[in-house]
Amino acid sequence: MKKLIKKTSIFALALTLTLGFSSCEATKNANNKQKGGVIGAGAGALIGAIIGNNVGSGKNGKLGAVIGGVLGGGAGVLIGKKMDDQAKKIETEIPGAKVERVDNGIVVTFDENSGVYFDTNKSNINTKSQETLKKLSGVFAEFPDTKILVVGHTDSSGKDDYNMSLSEKRAKSVTSYLVNNGLASSRFETLWYGETQPKYDNSTAEGRAKNRRVNVAIVPDDKMIKDAKNETGEN
Repeated sequence: MKKLIKKTSIFALALTLTLGFSSCEATKNANNKQKGGVIGAGAGALIGAIIGNNVGSGKNGKLGAVIGGVLGGGAGVLIGKKMDDQAKKIETEIPGAKVERVDNGIVVTFDENSGVYFDTNKSNINTKSQETLKKLSGVFAEFPDTKILVVGHTDSSGKDDYNMSLSEKRAKSVTSYLVNNGLASSRFETLWYGETQPKYDNSTAEGRAKNRRVNVAIVPDDKMIKDAKNETGEN
């Protein structure tokens, strides 16, 4: 009976904390699924936020394996609170970035107008982007129990093979910069899609600029999941 009461109390506290945390843009409109409060079979919403609408193609098997499923119950609520805290921190440190809370994860989108961008036909991290990524690495160091997925994209200008190679170089440049700022390389997975996964209309200059993007997705690692289950007695 005491164990049951303890589990119920922990769950109630976690739920109160999660529902009460609503000050940042990334979390104030999140539903229960986004906060990790219900059980889900996969992470399709998170994949969609990273690559766009073409969730059924290409490297998505590997992408899904990295992201994992949607964790529910009391453990999901506890994880949701931790991810909310991290999302708020990213928004505070990097106000130009688009920060979304989706499923159990966070998706940060950088394009030419939001903090991390690349000069035309270049893959090196420019001075402005270095400033942003340094702040981001500081947040990742503060929240160590996560996996980090870096995904590169281009617009449809140029040849397919060239764009695929360019998106690879850009994604790897971002990962390398974060690792060189003291983060463990084991936390990272790097993928690239070239022009194959647009989220915006490539027929307009504005759409092409938004498609030249790098997504950074943050998801719970095994330790965070294990700790949350231990705390709620859900092993």
